[in-house]
Amino acid sequence: MTRIAFDQMMDTVKKAFVLAGLPEAKADVCAQVHTESSRDGIYSHGLNRVERFIDYISKGWVDVNAEPTLVNNFGSFEIYNGNLGPGILNARFAMNRATEIAENNGLGMVSLNNTTHWMRGGSYGWQAADKGYIAICWTNTESCMPAWGAKTIGIGNNPFVMAVPRKNGHLVLDMAMSQYSYGKLQVTRLKNEKLPFPGGFDKDGNLTDIPGPIEETMRILPTGYWKGSGFAILLDVISTLLSNGLATCSIDKAGKGSCGSCNQVFIAIDPLKINSQEFIDNVLESTVQQLKSSVPATENGKIYYPGEQSLLTRKTNLELGISVDDGVWERVKQLAGH
Repeated sequence: MTRIAFDQMMDTVKKAFVLAGLPEAKADVCAQVHTESSRDGIYSHGLNRVERFIDYISKGWVDVNAEPTLVNNFGSFEIYNGNLGPGILNARFAMNRATEIAENNGLGMVSLNNTTHWMRGGSYGWQAADKGYIAICWTNTESCMPAWGAKTIGIGNNPFVMAVPRKNGHLVLDMAMSQYSYGKLQVTRLKNEKLPFPGGFDKDGNLTDIPGPIEETMRILPTGYWKGSGFAILLDVISTLLSNGLATCSIDKAGKGSCGSCNQVFIAIDPLKINSQEFIDNVLESTVQQLKSSVPATENGKIYYPGEQSLLTRKTNLELGISVDDGVWERVKQLAGH
């Protein structure tokens, strides 16, 4: 493993995106989000996704020049067609628009249909929290996980994000509907490591903590077993009904790669429309304090609030450089013309 400075990584990724056809301004934003994801330790959806994104552009599954267009405006709720534009740009637009609506109404919701992979979903939780807004957002996906009780894929892994702004570090939950995302399986496999807990089934139907066999069968384990399976199904259905877009079963037929033609929902809430800053601070600090006072289950164990480990990793990676897989980094440099 090698460590790369933030600016060097972002510059290299941007060059790769420009060569792939993105206008410079769009390439700059996409490169920033990919690099920030790796900076925060979400390597699977940062540098590791650059090669796939460029492949999708070459196949025509992502339109680098597309912009979201308004379909319906219901006041505090707007629906946009993403026109298969870069998922990062569509998602940032939608979350920003949701916060603009919430600034006037206290709550704003924007849904996207016909968009593409948003990369790290947590990026849009951090985006809203940095502006002082509570955020809830999620996406549906193509089939990539078995429903509980099945051994063939039939439901999406539909990532779900919640974020709350906090002066001493936002609370941000960014979760897949599986125990581990495919990205996490890839990162763990590249490190030749095992998962901390079993994450899916091998070809013989046995739970395993070895990522490779799970990737081969695609039998990833839903979070909470049947609960994660049910959660994924409802996220898919609700996002489809709120966006007038494609459900997972139809995304499968569209055949435009991971999340091609998917839907996303972005909700922003202004907590200061309801509470004083003093009340908000008291709730957050007392919650974090109680978490920190918990007795760890293991010796020298630590209890973290959602988002805290990302902040710690961010600090380390900014000081020492962002950790990269050497093979992935070499391929991205080649795509950048280095």
